[in-house]
Amino acid sequence: MANEVLNSLLKEYEQKKIKAEYQAEKRKEELYEKVPKLKEIENELNHFAISTAKNILNDSSFSYAELQQKAEKLKQEKQEILSALDLPENYLKPSYECKICNDTGYIMSEDYKTTMCNCLKQKLLNDSFNKSNISNLEKENFNNFNEDIFSNEVDIAKYNFNISPRTNISNIRNKCIQFVENFDNVEQKNLLFVGNTGLR
Repeated sequence: MANEVLNSLLKEYEQKKIKAEYQAEKRKEELYEKVPKLKEIENELNHFAISTAKNILNDSSFSYAELQQKAEKLKQEKQEILSALDLPENYLKPSYECKICNDTGYIMSEDYKTTMCNCLKQKLLNDSFNKSNISNLEKENFNNFNEDIFSNEVDIAKYNFNISPRTNISNIRNKCIQFVENFDNVEQKNLLFVGNTGLR
């Protein structure tokens, strides 16, 4: 079940990523049509990047600093055009929902290991929470607890207990509150609920 949820979320992430990148390409096409100079700059920047990579691989003697200077000049010109059009600097880049993982669900750690992004972890937690019986905490909480729905009569033969169900549930409630209030206390014991399905 957990793998099914994860796979479903990853498909959702893939769709979001594709959509963001498609929308960015559409914005580029529309803007390049209005301002051809931007496309020229982008092509030159791509050319510089390819030339630099080739020269590094071929170990040719070339001025990396000079290419960097030209590239920075083109970037500056590109930014000035966007600014003149009142467009943000990242207008031509994909607008991912998560800026950390770029809607992939995973990030590369400093030691080059792939780890799950917090956004995906949160979605997995939300899914588990929504499938639990504690998803409606605004309504189902201790403040709305009603012990009057439990009998106040002691019936040892029926319940095998010398206190009433109401007293018993009240004691359980108090223990639960005590547990929550002392959750960080290492001396605090855990809670264990047992019984058949549907029992109160």
